[in-house]
Amino acid sequence: MTALSFTVADWRAWAPGLETHEAWLNWAGRAQADSDSVAGREWTVTALPTMLRRRIGALAQRAISAALDCEAAEQSRYIFASRHGELDRTVRILASIAADETPSPTEFSMSVHHALAGLLSIHTGNRQGHTAVAGGVDTFGFGFMEAAAYIAAEAKPALLVYYDSTLPDDYRALDAANDALPLIVAVRLEPADSRKPRYAFAPSPTAAASGQAGVSTTAAPLDFLRFLLTGEATAVSVGRRMTWRWLRAD
Repeated sequence: MTALSFTVADWRAWAPGLETHEAWLNWAGRAQADSDSVAGREWTVTALPTMLRRRIGALAQRAISAALDCEAAEQSRYIFASRHGELDRTVRILASIAADETPSPTEFSMSVHHALAGLLSIHTGNRQGHTAVAGGVDTFGFGFMEAAAYIAAEAKPALLVYYDSTLPDDYRALDAANDALPLIVAVRLEPADSRKPRYAFAPSPTAAASGQAGVSTTAAPLDFLRFLLTGEATAVSVGRRMTWRWLRAD
């Protein structure tokens, strides 16, 4: 696949114990940010309206807040990427069906992957459209590919919001590799600009023999964040079906 060029306009990330700009820089092994780089921008935390908070869970609230904290979020196409979404809602729906009860309409409407993108679009009045991506352990990479391809095709900005949490207790044993969850990463990408650091994204299929059966859902987003913050020339993240590569174009 041809490498896709882009500029990182802004980013936010959250994980337990990694809730601030400086915490992520320390995690990446970077003592301080360059004042003129995207990594150096101070963070704010956007308070959500009460009506919005009441409809979504704690993880979804953090994901929406991270998206809103990104620069010019209301002017970007949204790409929401999540392997399981708010799976606890789905579990409650299944429990209601098993008990021969009528599932909550609110639980049902908010259990689909498009729900958060729809709520964010309504809240910001954004008519740029949105996409929801779920691709197993390769979810972040496929979401990034969707965002980068949109930029290449339309020459407009895209906001990628990745979010995932640990599975509910009854399903936890099926996802033992994801010890870094929960995790939220929001990245606003723009068409490549010669006045800003430029990057390239070059995904390729992973050979069947080399695909990592036990790869974590968080491997790719964390590999990308480390690449973004440390100044490394390249980063490679091997998924189950794809190998994700990021390169500095400058």
